[in-house]
Amino acid sequence: MSRDYSYLKNTIIDWNLTLDDKQINQLDLFYEMLVEKNKVMNLTAITEFDEVIVKHFADSLSIGKVMPSNINTVCDLGTGAGFPGIPMAIVYPNIQFTLIDSLNKRIKFLQEVVDALGLKNVTLIHARAEEAGRNKLYREHFDLVVSRAVANISTLSEYCLPLVKLNGYFISFKSGDIKEEVSLSENAIQKLGGSMEEPVYFSLPDTDISRSFIIIDKKKSTPKAYPRKAGTPSKEPLK
Repeated sequence: MSRDYSYLKNTIIDWNLTLDDKQINQLDLFYEMLVEKNKVMNLTAITEFDEVIVKHFADSLSIGKVMPSNINTVCDLGTGAGFPGIPMAIVYPNIQFTLIDSLNKRIKFLQEVVDALGLKNVTLIHARAEEAGRNKLYREHFDLVVSRAVANISTLSEYCLPLVKLNGYFISFKSGDIKEEVSLSENAIQKLGGSMEEPVYFSLPDTDISRSFIIIDKKKSTPKAYPRKAGTPSKEPLK
């Protein structure tokens, strides 16, 4: 293999993760498929290998910094091009992953990826977040829900917390200054049955890229009124 994965391997050691040759090969094939499909379909603006390593692979695997113990089921809501779900599924082969996205073209691409990589621990679902949150198969079903989707925390919590089982977690990947966003979302999170931990701030190693995790514990069942009908959580975030 000509591509160099040393940065990724060295970086994730600090996050209590390792990659064997099989996992490196899976990530490399995922990279090839991503770049090839991106020629005909808008999956990501980031396609240069070194950038994908940092901004997609390392960023996705930074979840190792805060990954709760005793997790058996994970949902990646709004997975897009498969981040963080596919890299996580590669490094956590004993955890079952469900990746949900509203665009069927992306789900079809990810099914090709899952088949090519031989990932037996991934299920792909085409659904809007509001639909998934009201579906009995998924509501309060997952130990952990993650999302790298771009939306404010109140909106993301309304999408994600209905999917989290009691005493489970929702972890949002964030960047930039989020302090005001955090303070504005506290009431909404409580309404949805959650309790926010202290945010975790960090930088991706050897870069000036700042990241943070918003970690929310599910303390109570989410009221049946949530999530609200399609489009409402983004247009009118809970306060």
